[in-house]
Amino acid sequence: MTTATAPRDPASPSRRARRERALLILEDGTVLRGSAYGARGARLGEVVFSTGMTGYQETLSDPSYAGQIVVQTAPHIGNTGANSEDMESRTVWVRGYAVREASRLASNFRAEQTLDELLVGADVVGISDIDTRMLTRILRETGSLRGGIFSGDALEAGEDALLAQVRAQPEMSGSSFVDEVTIAQPIVLEPEGEAIGTIAAVDLGIKGASPRSMLQRGLRVHLLPASTSLEDLLAIQPDAVFFSNGPGDPAAADAQVELLRGVLDADLPFFGICFGNQLLGRALGFDTYKLKFGHRGINQPVLDRETGKVEITAHNHGFAVDVPLEGEHLAPHDGGRYGRVVVSHVGLNDDVVEGLRCLDRPVFSVQYHPEAAGGPHDASYLFDRLADLVRERRASASAADVQTSQKES
Repeated sequence: MTTATAPRDPASPSRRARRERALLILEDGTVLRGSAYGARGARLGEVVFSTGMTGYQETLSDPSYAGQIVVQTAPHIGNTGANSEDMESRTVWVRGYAVREASRLASNFRAEQTLDELLVGADVVGISDIDTRMLTRILRETGSLRGGIFSGDALEAGEDALLAQVRAQPEMSGSSFVDEVTIAQPIVLEPEGEAIGTIAAVDLGIKGASPRSMLQRGLRVHLLPASTSLEDLLAIQPDAVFFSNGPGDPAAADAQVELLRGVLDADLPFFGICFGNQLLGRALGFDTYKLKFGHRGINQPVLDRETGKVEITAHNHGFAVDVPLEGEHLAPHDGGRYGRVVVSHVGLNDDVVEGLRCLDRPVFSVQYHPEAAGGPHDASYLFDRLADLVRERRASASAADVQTSQKES
């Protein structure tokens, strides 16, 4: 078992000495010794890193982080505190939280509490005063690892027993958290003014910025649980369907893949982000795979292959769709009944598929987060594209009604 101590802080050795002890243990046996932060206890999860310099509260409240321990690569976290307005969902979803230097004060006029208080209230076990740079290098070189954060009474078990707990937890591959993060009952959200159309938005772990982005464009949003049947979805008579981001392995979401195939069979316009992009890939007949350490942060460059523009985008995904980057491809499912598909967006750091577009259907998706409440906003135009699809469908329906009336008369 290898160990790593807290980074040196000669300015305040006595302050650090007074803090409660905490450990972060990786499945490879690495032990990082730091200070307890947030709640006390034991939390297990997949250890991943996020490169965002800002937006830590949006990260914490992103349901896509369910089942994970998040390491912030930015060295100083918590200085602006926390507030209810910046929450992207009903609670904090990360299992554990690891930072280098935790701010002792909340220095912002919008702060309602400190970040430490937010973590305690959400029962999130954290650790501070560790070398997050060294930890990130381990995760980049080895890949995301199972781990655990331990403090308080949990430390009494001893390091060997804690390592055994870490190694006994399930892998992220094959894991599903959709039922944990989705809403229990449908919700209808109305835009200000007259609605231009209706969206059936399937909540797989949605962030609040997604429905807000649709409402701002005049779209009525029916927010639906992940367990919604095709019959119930079609009963809404939506003008388009949206599949949200979400946690876990897309290979474990068979029910949602079948629902999406029903949407495609109904020839409804479709827009998916993140998990929704992966499920579209599966519905079309392509495979998905787990990335070595994933993409998490708000500074990821993506190429829009249609326009040639490079967008700086927000990401949070550990899986990707396996589609050849070049050329048009007949969707493999059921003999190609869904037509031709192209890769619309590509990640410039590692050539990962970051978007799909169907050439024979009004269907598109991206792997990143165009709603990006914590920024950037380069890709927010994708919600305009969704609104345009709704207008086009409504216009086509109106033209068909006129044609039918003329024939009957």
